[in-house]
Amino acid sequence: MWKVAMSEEVGKALQSVVERVNQAAARRPKTLPAVPPRLVAVSKTKPPDMVVEAYRQGQRNFGENYVNELVDKAADPLILSSCPDIKWHFIGHLQKNNVNKLLGVQNLFLVETVDSAKLADKVNSSWQRVRGSSTQRLKIMVQINTSGEQSKHGLPPEDTVSTVKHIVSQCSALHFLGLMTIGRYGYDLRLGPNPDFQMLLSRRQEVCDSLKLPVEEVELSMGMSTDFEHAIEVGSTNVRVGSIIFGNREYPNSAANTPNPSPGPSPAPSPEKNSKTVSEEAAKKMQHLTVSGQ
Repeated sequence: MWKVAMSEEVGKALQSVVERVNQAAARRPKTLPAVPPRLVAVSKTKPPDMVVEAYRQGQRNFGENYVNELVDKAADPLILSSCPDIKWHFIGHLQKNNVNKLLGVQNLFLVETVDSAKLADKVNSSWQRVRGSSTQRLKIMVQINTSGEQSKHGLPPEDTVSTVKHIVSQCSALHFLGLMTIGRYGYDLRLGPNPDFQMLLSRRQEVCDSLKLPVEEVELSMGMSTDFEHAIEVGSTNVRVGSIIFGNREYPNSAANTPNPSPGPSPAPSPEKNSKTVSEEAAKKMQHLTVSGQ
């Protein structure tokens, strides 16, 4: 019985989010690239059954924060048999010693968190070995620390252009897809546009000007459960939404849920774990729409 209830809840929540994504895209200024936003359903800490249910509702892009959890889910028999066209996004901090493990994931679509030229080199060389005789390039994004917080991973904004240049010119096995940021949690939009999103927009323009790339070919991954609509309105092409689709996450043992913790910046608290409930008005929005599986 609980599976029936879960099925209905996930389906309704997903449809609601899809409608809100589409409505936010319709509000975007015509001056922004007309790239349909990609919805990434963040399934960290959630069981395979929930992934399968969202997949059955039309969702194709799913995000995971931890390499070990993604490896386990991608190899789960239920997901393998039920979700042949699933597209996995890795959206957490990637340590060099976990690169080989990550790149072995079946249906890995995009690594969103390359945050240094050295990490790009490691991913590039590893992918060359993994793909063998295939010429398929691995899609990656460069993560920028737009808020300057020590608790956040990502490149300093001023290193964006040089790092992207390195990837484009030296990492032949990688396909540079765009820029990604997390940004500061809890920004009050009454103060104006989110400065972290504005920062990512300006860095994209610098990259495009410097490398002579069309703006519509450089994606922006920004926006999560609490701010994805605003992110889309200002230009995001990839939003990462979890708790308002799958429900609040449970962290029975936060240490155990952080495989291979690395020195350096300590992980910031999950914005979706600590965020307030989305407004009732937004939650009431729901129509039966088809989920785009870009």
